Amino acid sequence: MVLTPLRVVGWLALLVLFVAVPDIASLSSSIQLRVLHQGVLFGLAAVGLNVLLRHTKLVSFGHAAFFGTGAYTAGVLATHFDVTSMILLLAAATLIGTLMAGVIGFLSLRHTGLYFSLLTLAFGQLLYAIAQGQSYVGGSDGISVRPGDANQATLLGADLAPDVYAVVVYYLTVLVVVVALFVMWRIVNSPFGNALDAIGQDRTRAQFIGIPVRRYVLAAFVLSGVYGALAGGMYGLVQQHVRPESTLYFLRSGEILFMAILGGFGTLIGPLVGGIVLVFLQDVGQDFTNYFDALTGLVLVLLVFGFPRGIVGSLQSGSPLRDRAGALVDDPSVAGDWVQDGADALVAALSRAKRNLVVLVFGVR
Repeated sequence: MVLTPLRVVGWLALLVLFVAVPDIASLSSSIQLRVLHQGVLFGLAAVGLNVLLRHTKLVSFGHAAFFGTGAYTAGVLATHFDVTSMILLLAAATLIGTLMAGVIGFLSLRHTGLYFSLLTLAFGQLLYAIAQGQSYVGGSDGISVRPGDANQATLLGADLAPDVYAVVVYYLTVLVVVVALFVMWRIVNSPFGNALDAIGQDRTRAQFIGIPVRRYVLAAFVLSGVYGALAGGMYGLVQQHVRPESTLYFLRSGEILFMAILGGFGTLIGPLVGGIVLVFLQDVGQDFTNYFDALTGLVLVLLVFGFPRGIVGSLQSGSPLRDRAGALVDDPSVAGDWVQDGADALVAALSRAKRNLVVLVFGVR
């Protein structure tokens, strides 16, 4: 990986974000820390999903299944088996999520394209329905991740005060994310990653040159599940309570998918950036208006149009938004031309939509 100035600035910005925020948040409000936690962990799950999107061109609509499996594993072990160690909870969450990914992947990868996507969605909703209906995992109320007499997990056998716990879990999250990103970077730049790229470009050709396509794609699917389960286990430790709607519901799968696209699924850290941006927009929108979903949607639409390759991907390769910003600095009068061009494009799009509707309803052009 070549260290361009943009990449250096990006890594430094992430370092400052990870290191400085806990002190700021502890002085103001722990809510800020929890919001950042959520963004980073959902982004980590999106990094796993990125393996499928970027390298195999498969789209999973059920990635929340692995996120939720990891989170619920931590909850079940903490509540019913009184496992207090953060490390054991996280390891078990990752292991069970990996096994779940193996089962779902083995069954879903018999198909490709839309059928694969719908199968992953179906499995995700099946797990959601089970979590909703089983009192063993708390039903719709969810399950607590507060083991032991101290009502929270321990690190290396040491009990932690609540404020210390929040910061310790934060830095544990930082460590997990950094190691996970490094491992992913090594994987995608390995012969295995190159083989996945070949499969994504042309499955038939990849099989013809001797690549075991099904085995490699299953390995990629399981790898994506590992990252989802790891993020889910950390989420359980951070939130200390797990509910079906926040972990297993299909909208969570959609958000994770959108995070990968928003940040740039052709990049390594793009999905992580997308997760932080999306969660931050949702949180800020709630503070300013009751219509925060509409506000978030509007901002995201602008981001998608301004960064067609995702935020990180567009910044790396150069985006129309950056080109237009430079042109605007050189000649502010071009803004009027852009407004006119946008209006003309909107009228043309509405005209095409009208024609398509007529064809759909009446069957005539």
